Amino acid sequence: MFTGIVEDLGTVTAVEDLGDAVRLTVTSSVVIGGAREGDSISVDGCCLTVAELQPDAFTADVMRETLDKTTVGRFVAGTRVNLERAVTPSTRLGGHIVQGHVDGTGSIASRTPSAHWEVVEITAPADLLRYVVAKGSIAVDGTSLTVVEAGDSSFTISLIPETLERTTLGRKQAGDPVNLEVDVIAKYVEKLTGASA
Repeated sequence: MFTGIVEDLGTVTAVEDLGDAVRLTVTSSVVIGGAREGDSISVDGCCLTVAELQPDAFTADVMRETLDKTTVGRFVAGTRVNLERAVTPSTRLGGHIVQGHVDGTGSIASRTPSAHWEVVEITAPADLLRYVVAKGSIAVDGTSLTVVEAGDSSFTISLIPETLERTTLGRKQAGDPVNLEVDVIAKYVEKLTGASA
């Protein structure tokens, strides 16, 4: 489990094609600290398991399902990624409960800068938007964010300077894909109440 508070911007240094999977190597001095083989690290919102550790990098195996359903399948050497280590019992839950199980992808539709923040509109599939509500939480590329407005085909988020500086969301442009994980509590409520769209 993660909080959606990005700890570091890492860089993909290698993508080894294994046919039905890839072996991904990512550099980061921050998330390597205290990491062990078998630990979980969120990479742009995807929970990946550390297969190997180097002094300034880790390697993870990524299966076909993840490659097909997330933006990881588009990673190349040089891609910048948001990174977060899994929470511990003593971790502050500064964002919201993020599993690292991406529900699908969306696309940045527009960016509207302001003096102190930037409003970003993201289009998403209808089957995900039914879980998105104004003032609710959503993870975009593993970053815990508050929804400003939720519509039929898109939603908006406001990015503060800290988020713009410390995550890949400050660099992505209109048309760029993003990983989306909706609030897991909303999915459980729907299942328990028998509600459906």
